[in-house]
Amino acid sequence: MSDDLHFSSNYRDLCQQYGTGAGFQFEFYCQSCSDTWRSPFAPYRSGQASGWMREIGSFASNLLGGVSNGIDNAVEGLAKAGWGTSRDEAFKDAIGAAEHHFHRCARCNHYVCDRCWSIEKGLCETCAPDLAAEVQAARHQGQLQAAKDNAVEFGKSQAGKVDVKTERQLVCPQCGCEARGGKFCPDCGHRLADPSQCGGCQAELPAGSRFCPECGQATGTAVRGG
Repeated sequence: MSDDLHFSSNYRDLCQQYGTGAGFQFEFYCQSCSDTWRSPFAPYRSGQASGWMREIGSFASNLLGGVSNGIDNAVEGLAKAGWGTSRDEAFKDAIGAAEHHFHRCARCNHYVCDRCWSIEKGLCETCAPDLAAEVQAARHQGQLQAAKDNAVEFGKSQAGKVDVKTERQLVCPQCGCEARGGKFCPDCGHRLADPSQCGGCQAELPAGSRFCPECGQATGTAVRGG
């Protein structure tokens, strides 16, 4: 195959060498949006003939026996004969047809379809994006960014309402359920928002204490069955 053929990286080979459906067909795709275009199917007569011979051979083998191997060898030889040259010629024809459906960008060298091509600029839309679309997208991006910034500032103004001093239990010490900083366990109802000091002697209370370790006064976190 000639080394100067175009579309060397953006096509898929759909050719079939053997069988009654043997033929040449190639699928090219836009290197911008990936839309595809297929070349017209071109039959490979030797491959089709081999398919008919194989079917006849299979019938004869079932009828007479012992002739299958020779026919199979002949079929394979017929299908291989001229396959490479025929495929190269078919590929060249397919490329010639594809050139009417794709444009080569002079800047990035990509092949793109009509939808991704700017006739006015002579470039693909990746290299020369549509100005109106870009402006509209930039406006939306600006609005989105400004809204995020406003949300951050509003969140800062609300920070004073958040209690950041009180320690929170994230997991219930009784049942192990995630408490997410609530005052009571959502699974067993165990009280989680324990006072940090004893109501009687004002001693510091360890987290989860049911009784004050200094004076023995109940802290109000006694559990059922305790």
